[in-house]
Amino acid sequence: MAKIVIDARELRTSTGRYVERLLYYLQQVDTENSYKILLAPKDIEGWKPSNRKFAKVACKYKEFSFGEQLGMLKQLHHLKADLVHFPMAQQPILYGGKVVTTIQDLTTARFRNPNKNWLVFTIKQQVYKFVIYWTAHKSAQLITPSEYVKNDVARYTRINSRKVTVTLEAADFITDEAEPISDLEGKAFIMYVGRPQPHKNLDRLISAFAILRQSAPNLRLVLVGKTDSLYRQLHKQTDRLGIKNVVFTGFVNEGQLRWLYEHSEAYVFPSMSEGFGLGALEAMRYGAPVVSSNATCLPEIYKDAAVYFDPIDIEEMAHMIETVLKDPQLRKHLISRGKVVAGSYSWKRMAEQTLGVYKEALNQT
Repeated sequence: MAKIVIDARELRTSTGRYVERLLYYLQQVDTENSYKILLAPKDIEGWKPSNRKFAKVACKYKEFSFGEQLGMLKQLHHLKADLVHFPMAQQPILYGGKVVTTIQDLTTARFRNPNKNWLVFTIKQQVYKFVIYWTAHKSAQLITPSEYVKNDVARYTRINSRKVTVTLEAADFITDEAEPISDLEGKAFIMYVGRPQPHKNLDRLISAFAILRQSAPNLRLVLVGKTDSLYRQLHKQTDRLGIKNVVFTGFVNEGQLRWLYEHSEAYVFPSMSEGFGLGALEAMRYGAPVVSSNATCLPEIYKDAAVYFDPIDIEEMAHMIETVLKDPQLRKHLISRGKVVAGSYSWKRMAEQTLGVYKEALNQT
C-alpha cells in the first residue's frame, strides 16, 4: 500500500472540475492505496471523502507564493508520501520526493493577461516558464489532457514524450432541470460560455457577429460568464462600436446553462489555445451544434462533431457560423455526432488511467 498525496488547493478554481472528478472516481477505483488530499482551508468543510482511505489535510499555502516554496515544502516532508500528484505545474521546486504532474496546457506561458499589472505579470510569467521546465524534468511522470498538449510540452521542455500520458477528460451531464431565461425565450441566439481571457478570442467573435447581423439582424450573441473587468471591457467595446444584440448574462445557474445549450442555434468556441476544451463538449451533450476554432487540440477533441475556422480570420469565423445556421442537414449531423463524441469521453476512465500512472511512477527507481 502506497501513501499518495494529491494537491487539491485549486478545487474551486477553473481547474477544479478536473481535480474534483479525479478525486470522486479515484475513491471508486482505488481500494488499495491511502491518500492525503491537500485542500485550501476554505474548502475543508465543503469536500467530504466517500472512501475511508482518503483523508483531507488543510494546506494554507497559496499557488505562486513563497509560502508554497517553503511552507508547503515542509508540509510535504512531514507527510512522508510515497508519491505526490500536482494537478498543475506550480509546486515546491525543491521537493525531492516522487512526483506526478499534470500540465493542462501552456497557455499561461504564451499569452498575457491585460487585467494584471504588466510588470508583476511579466515576472510571474517568467517564473512560471521556469517552473514548467523544471517540473517536467523532475517529475517521475507527466499527465496531459490531449495528444496536442503532450507533444507541445515535450517540445517546450525538451523531454521524451514517452514520459507523458494522455488522460482525456469529459463533460458531465447537468442534473438540474432546464430553467428558461425570460429575456431570451423565443429569440434566436448563438452562445459562448467561459472566461474572457485574451486567448479566448472574444473580441474577434464579437466582430464576426457584427458581420453576421448583416444577414441575420435579429440574431443574438450570448456571452455567459461571471462579470469581471475583462467582460466589462468587452461590453464597453460593443457599445463603442455600436454592435447590437450582444447579451452579457453574467453568472447563470446550472439549470439556466442547460436551457441555453438546449435552445442555442450554435455554440461558438473561438479560442486560440486550449488543453482540452470542455465547454463545447458540454454543449454537444445538449444538442448544440458546435462551430470551433481549429487551434491547438480542438480538432483532436471534437473530431467530426464540429465545423472549424481559423481563429484569426474574422470573416471565415462569420462564414462558418452562418453556414451552420442555414444548413439543416449540417446542423442535424453536428447535433448527432456531437452527442456521440461527447459521450465517448469518461471521467472514470480518466481516473483509472491516472491510477495507472501512479503505479508506473511508484515502480520507477
